[in-house]
Amino acid sequence: MTTALLRLASDRIETSVSLQGGGLGAVRFDGLEIMPPVGGVKADLSCFPLVPFGNRVEFNQFERLGKTYRFTPNSSDPLYLHGDGWMGTWAVREMEGDRITLSLRQLPSDGTPYVYSAEQTLSVTGARLSLSLSVRNQGEEALPFGLGQHPFFLRTPDLRIKAQVSGYWTERAGHLPDARTAPPADLDPRVGAYLPDRFLNNAFDGWDGVARIHWPERGVSAMMTARDHSVAMLYAPSPEAGFFCWETMTHLPNGHHQPEFGGLRLLEPGEAMQSNVTIDFRRDDLG
Repeated sequence: MTTALLRLASDRIETSVSLQGGGLGAVRFDGLEIMPPVGGVKADLSCFPLVPFGNRVEFNQFERLGKTYRFTPNSSDPLYLHGDGWMGTWAVREMEGDRITLSLRQLPSDGTPYVYSAEQTLSVTGARLSLSLSVRNQGEEALPFGLGQHPFFLRTPDLRIKAQVSGYWTERAGHLPDARTAPPADLDPRVGAYLPDRFLNNAFDGWDGVARIHWPERGVSAMMTARDHSVAMLYAPSPEAGFFCWETMTHLPNGHHQPEFGGLRLLEPGEAMQSNVTIDFRRDDLG
């Protein structure tokens, strides 16, 4: 896929921004490609925004106060997936060499009951990548909203992820969350996890919003900070795919069918919410 890309760079990070999907192209740190552009639908992206929520909606519908709200599948997946931001065409509001602000308006549609405006600012400063995302309910009734980021990172054999979490969700048919358990022994980020050689698509809850990713083969590490996100989705289809995702979310996957909407926030008409994610890269081989 090809699409127009806007350059975004600091003295140590080089990337680009796509108006299709409102996400990033390849992210290079000190010349090393750490975030490959392997995601997205309308453009090749290394990270895209999750708005007005992330992950799937079971049955393509949910209920609130006795009313049923319905979705139309928006990708090759049979379930409505990741909201609209990664599918939409964003507009440039402001642009400088190290900072780009985009906006999106979701108008009434047969495909979704959500009507909203969203804004995000993507910026780089030195070795830091910053992603700020907000959404405002522009509809006529209160609905459950959530936010997140969906980054794709390079996968290497000795890669390790360390993060403080409390729960782990197994997966059932349809790539939906099943049961909440303790993290398994072969995938426990609390002690620094390698990625096991199997399909991974699991949520961790009780996350404190900080994750350290270490690529010893590259002599590079990244510290992801997302203090207003309590859930992380780990997606890694296989070692051969060459990538994995640590998706930050303010809510559980399939939150529309979880108790209390799984952390989704009920926004009244005109009400807004915001999230902020930073990724700080460093060269471990330089001390």
